[in-house]
Amino acid sequence: MATAADVIFTGGAVFTGSGDPIRGYAVAVTGDRITAVVSASEIELYCDAETRIVDLDGALLSPGFQDAHVHPTSGGVELLQCNLTGGGSAADAVAIIAAYAAANPDVGWITGGGWSMDHYPGGNPTASLIDDVVPDVPVTLMSRDHHSLWANTAAMRAAGIDADTPDPVDGVIVRDAAGHPSGTFHEGAVDLFGGHRPTPDADLVYRGLLRAQEELTALGITGWQDALIGEAAGMANPLDAYLRAADEGTLEVHVVGSQWWERSAGIEQVARMAARREQVAARDTGGKVSLGTTKIMVDGVAENRTAAMLTPYGDGHGHPTGNSGLSFIDPELLKQYVTALDAAGQQVHFHALGDRAVREALDALEAARAANGATDGRHHLAHLQVVDEAEVPRFAELDATANIQALWATHEDQMDELTLPFLREGAESRHYPFGDFVRAGVRLCAGSDWPVSSADPIAAIHIAVNRTAPGSDAPPLAGPEQRIGLAAAFAAYTSGTARINHRDDDTGRIRPGYLANLTVISPNPFELAPGDIHTATVQSTWIDGRPVYVRPGSAR
Repeated sequence: MATAADVIFTGGAVFTGSGDPIRGYAVAVTGDRITAVVSASEIELYCDAETRIVDLDGALLSPGFQDAHVHPTSGGVELLQCNLTGGGSAADAVAIIAAYAAANPDVGWITGGGWSMDHYPGGNPTASLIDDVVPDVPVTLMSRDHHSLWANTAAMRAAGIDADTPDPVDGVIVRDAAGHPSGTFHEGAVDLFGGHRPTPDADLVYRGLLRAQEELTALGITGWQDALIGEAAGMANPLDAYLRAADEGTLEVHVVGSQWWERSAGIEQVARMAARREQVAARDTGGKVSLGTTKIMVDGVAENRTAAMLTPYGDGHGHPTGNSGLSFIDPELLKQYVTALDAAGQQVHFHALGDRAVREALDALEAARAANGATDGRHHLAHLQVVDEAEVPRFAELDATANIQALWATHEDQMDELTLPFLREGAESRHYPFGDFVRAGVRLCAGSDWPVSSADPIAAIHIAVNRTAPGSDAPPLAGPEQRIGLAAAFAAYTSGTARINHRDDDTGRIRPGYLANLTVISPNPFELAPGDIHTATVQSTWIDGRPVYVRPGSAR
């Protein structure tokens, strides 16, 4: 006689973590674990009077999504500050700033973010736009991709920034024709405001974490890799918030933290990171928090011409410039650092967006393998906007995983106005080559980079399958050959990220013994036309066998 389950899911297809969904099966959960995956006709064997039956009514049961690259506390804090993500234009953003200032007259320095580069000429908003509505209070607002900052004149004055302030080696100050800073600061230039603008205090970061957890679990996300544990780009270190949430029992998801590599420091960071990893491992977090990953920024982003490219950017008229982007770390030093991290048991999570950055990251992994042999590092490269064809097979050869942000793999204003016109001819065909990766046997995981863009996995999966946004009549970015199948996209967001997070022994799949971290999705995306995948929504999210989110009005 089978042990009675606490919960049984039945009446819908089951995506187990790879391949096509199975049908005619039920999933039994006892406590925090999946205890059986059986024929639907056998569920009586697992029932007693206390068993809860969840009738999927045709919905899909899937492992909970896991986000392989996300900034939850930053996203949560921004929701609690001057949040520009809802603005559809420059005028909207200015109106939001004005309204926030009016509603918060006691705030001495306004912070927040979420503005979109494509709303401003050249991607560079000016201080005068804010000055018109907030002339006296310093205002600093991060762009939605967190690679740029928009400041008003009062903020620049408070930070001592003027025409004589030089560009840092790893950043750009946008200037007017007379050489005066115009209000936009890219990459390392953001740090010029460090020590002047306020950083979120511990309580705000904690509240931001809990707010983010609400947002993400409502999207079916049950775990993630936080891509920045440390202090950088105006983001507060979220580690204490995670540990506090684990101690207080408010952390529902499981979190792998990527410790931030300070590019102004050196190889001495390896020992500190390994020690910090062990300190957190020794704490009783209920298995919710670990720090076995290091985040290295190899380059910047294409929209502000700091992504490292193999060929120079153009000037928008077909003429090459002298700028091929920035390699934030000397490639030879990068090889040393990655080799040392790999030897110390640290996974490396690369930000590698341009084709030169991708090559430099893979070269570093090749050097590490030559020195250390094959390890279980499960290193991964995130973003991968432009990838030279020659680099694709190297991923599989080096067991490097492609960490994809699929929502970006489509034509949209920021791509079509601020990026493609400034890249070499033919560069579009090498954008986000997911199809090439699949055909080459490259492992995939998936993330959102929220709050850079939406954290919704279903929205990203729609783009991965279609390469066009819902309702768009644009052609597929880089051609239809870069589309991937729905099962491959779901696997990247479940079992693929579970593997990257070293949680593939108990999460990312629906099988007996695994944690009951699940999501119910309706309509079943596998029964929809590809162009309708985005209409599917999360009905409920379950962590450790308990519902942590139920969509209002849903019975599932």
